[in-house]
Amino acid sequence: MDIDDILREVDPTFDSIPQETRDLQALTRAWMAERSSPELLDWPIDGFLERTNERIKQQIEKVEEMTGDMDPKTNFALIVIQTELERYKYLVRSYLRSRIAKIDKHTLHYLSTPALRARLSPPELAYATRHQALLHNHYLSSFLSSFPPPLQNLNDTAGNISMIDAPDLDTAVFIRLLRDTLVEGRGTDADGEMDGKNGDIVILRWSDAKKLVDSGLAEIV
Repeated sequence: MDIDDILREVDPTFDSIPQETRDLQALTRAWMAERSSPELLDWPIDGFLERTNERIKQQIEKVEEMTGDMDPKTNFALIVIQTELERYKYLVRSYLRSRIAKIDKHTLHYLSTPALRARLSPPELAYATRHQALLHNHYLSSFLSSFPPPLQNLNDTAGNISMIDAPDLDTAVFIRLLRDTLVEGRGTDADGEMDGKNGDIVILRWSDAKKLVDSGLAEIV
C-alpha cells in the first residue's frame, strides 16, 4: 500500500483531483523524502516522474510558441506558465541531484547487492557502474597498482571489516504518521514506544522509521 492508497481512504474525493496535481504532490513528497533520508530510496515506479518530465517538455514548447506575442494578456499568461515551469524544473533537478549525491558518496554500497541496485533507475545504474569503473581505474593508475593483487580490491571484507562505506542508518529523521500506529524507537540509554496518532510528527532513527515509511504508515517530512 502506498501513500496514494492512504489518501484515497482518508479523502474519498482524492480520485477527482486532476492527474497533474496528484503528480506534483507525489513529486513534492518524493523530493522531501529523498532530501531527508540518509540512504537512497526506491526509484518511483508509478510513472509520475516520467509524466512530469513529459509535461515539462510540453510547457517548454508552449512557452516557445507564446514568446514574441505582444498581447498583454498573453504576456501575463506566459509569465504564469514560466513561473510554474520553473517550479517543476526545480523540484525535478533537486530530487535527481539528491539521489546522485548519495550514489556518488556510496557507489560501491549501492552496487553491492541486487536489492540495492534495484533502487536505482536504469540511467542511475549505468551512471553508478561507469562512475565506479572510472574511480577504480584512477586508483589503479595512482597507487593501487603498486600493491599486491589481493590488496587491490575496494570491496574487501577481510577480518569481518568491510571497506564499503555505507550510509548511517541511525541518522535522525522526522516522519508524519498517516494512521494511528505503535511507534517503537531505540534510544542511547533505553528503547521506547508510544501510541502514535494520525498526523503526529515524530523524530526517530531512520533504521526505526524505515519500516513505518515502507509500510505506508508514515511519510518523511
